[in-house]
Amino acid sequence: MRLVLLADTHVPKRAKDLPAEVWTAVETADVVLHAGDWVDVPLLDALEGRARRLIACYGNNDGAGLRARLPEVTRVALDGVRIAVVHETGDAKGREARCAAAYPETDVLVFGHSHIPWDTVAPGGLRLLNPGSPTDRRRQPYRTYMTAVIEAGVLGEVALHRLL
Repeated sequence: MRLVLLADTHVPKRAKDLPAEVWTAVETADVVLHAGDWVDVPLLDALEGRARRLIACYGNNDGAGLRARLPEVTRVALDGVRIAVVHETGDAKGREARCAAAYPETDVLVFGHSHIPWDTVAPGGLRLLNPGSPTDRRRQPYRTYMTAVIEAGVLGEVALHRLL
């Protein structure tokens, strides 16, 4: 199962649209996970129309229209891998222990907010993934997104993709 991980797209405030490379990844993925900060409803509509399956939540920059359609936290099992998608996880210091306590029945936590790519494992095995932002690099050297593979009930290859 091929996954695309997105967060902090901020369309149309930071970009008019997602980069073409991201749309190609979305259209070839089995599942797209978006960890909030969409900013406007049309991108949600577009992703729902182009992704085979979309799993998403809202972020702190998302208004009533998005909050009416998306939860604050989304939980799903994909081929036996328990995944939660949330926008904010708080300060980087202590994140692994804090998230492991907050999401005890989770194998993978996809999050956003910072625009900083993140890939760590908490005590107890919780994998924390932040794909960064494909539209707003802030102080990062690149705009980014992630892809991942789930095979036979195991999260395998996770790749960070840099956009120029």
